[in-house]
Amino acid sequence: MLNKTFWEHRYANDQTGWDLGAVSPPIKAYVDHLQDKNAPVLIPGCGHGYEAEYMLEQGFSDVTVVDIAALPLERLRSRVGDRSGLKTIQSNFFDHQGQYQLILEQTFFCALDPALRQDYMQHMHSLLKPGGHLAGVLFNVEFEKEGPPFGGEESDYKKLMKPWFHILLMEPCENSVQPRMNTELFFVAEARNDAH
Repeated sequence: MLNKTFWEHRYANDQTGWDLGAVSPPIKAYVDHLQDKNAPVLIPGCGHGYEAEYMLEQGFSDVTVVDIAALPLERLRSRVGDRSGLKTIQSNFFDHQGQYQLILEQTFFCALDPALRQDYMQHMHSLLKPGGHLAGVLFNVEFEKEGPPFGGEESDYKKLMKPWFHILLMEPCENSVQPRMNTELFFVAEARNDAH
């Protein structure tokens, strides 16, 4: 069961193979092009929160991170201090409420049991302001071992997103870290006003 205890154990024992130790290059490149640094941003399943840390360094003023495990949030706070502009919330993503202009996806979707993927899309949509964006990185590969991480492919993601989002961009990453080269898609999707 991929619950709080499972993830706390992984962090406590440094079983965090997904952790890059730095902001993901595709996310960094996307953030570097964002103009509105006051827009409210959410990073769910943030882990050690390198993307949030990078956004704060770039002057973003309203970044919320959510993770089910306490330890990575403590480590993030110890790195960034009491910097204003960051809210850390220990919670199950599906219990989180709020309204955001942008939600960043980075190794959260692939950590969830695939049975939750419809719920993920629906809840992401509910957290976005009208015209808000969900953007980030998804694995474009099926893994041989039982997850997490759980893989998938582009056509499946498009079907999942269609009721909730207009997909503005979905393409293979050319700037992945070496171990993930040729296995990642970068996407940007806009919340539909007519979602159902």
